[in-house]
Parts: sequence; C-alpha cells; structure tokens
Amino acid sequence: MDVDVRAIPQGMHSVTPHIVVRDAIRATEWYPSALGAEEHDRLELPGGKLLYVELWFGDSAVRVADEFPEAGVLSPQSIGGTPVVLHLFTDDVATLWRQAVDAGAEVLHPLADQFWGDLQGQLTDPFGHRWNLAQIKSYGVRWACVERVADG
Repeated sequence: MDVDVRAIPQGMHSVTPHIVVRDAIRATEWYPSALGAEEHDRLELPGGKLLYVELWFGDSAVRVADEFPEAGVLSPQSIGGTPVVLHLFTDDVATLWRQAVDAGAEVLHPLADQFWGDLQGQLTDPFGHRWNLAQIKSYGVRWACVERVADG
C-alpha cells in the first residue's frame, strides 16, 4: 500500500495539457531539441505505443501521447488541425524560435514585437500543434493596453 499517494503529482498543476501526436517516440526527440523540453516520465505500452510522456518546458509539464484511433484519441493531423494554442514563455525567445524553425516548425505568425509588450510569434510543430513562443519585453505597454480597454 502506498503511504504517500498524492492526488496531484509533486510539481504538477491541477490542469496539465495532454496532447496527442502521431509517432510519440519521434515527438520525444523533437520537443527537447526544438523547444528545450526535458523528459521526466513515460508510460510505454506493450507494442511500443506511448500512453504518455511527461515533458517539462521550464516549470510546466505537458503530456504527449500516441494516437489511439480505436478509442477516438486522435492527433491534429488526423482531425485536420487544432483549435488549441500552447503558449510558451521563455527568457530568450529569439534563440528558441530559431531552434524550433531549424528543427522543422512551420511559421504561422513571425516573431515580432506585439502591441501588448511581448516579443511573440506562432508556430506549428511537425505533429500539428500550434505554439505561441513569447518573451515579455515591457510591462508598461501591457498596462497601457489594459487601461485603454478599461476606459472603453
């Protein structure tokens, strides 16, 4: 019997993205090389499919899993896209951006200074998932935007 069982695993948050990809083994290689992820855990099923791989991007976990079409678990490539965007803040967005693009990410919105004070762009990874890569450059601009919206 486990004495120290936690309802939420140590270091995890109550909500953790669990994304589905074709070829999760390949994804476990791509995300670390392109986006700096670190693998912390994996659950591989007999036959080699991954039920999940826990990848950490800075202080946040994302679980990546293989498709299981027989259970209706499909990747963006199987359903024709995704309505979800994963937002990744980093201290050096320009370097991370270059790594991702060099590793085969498709640029949807170029990395650029945004009116709300971030340096941000949007990519699609080789597995069909969208990522905003961003670095906050100015809080002053951010607060001015909030004030303008509040003033109507």
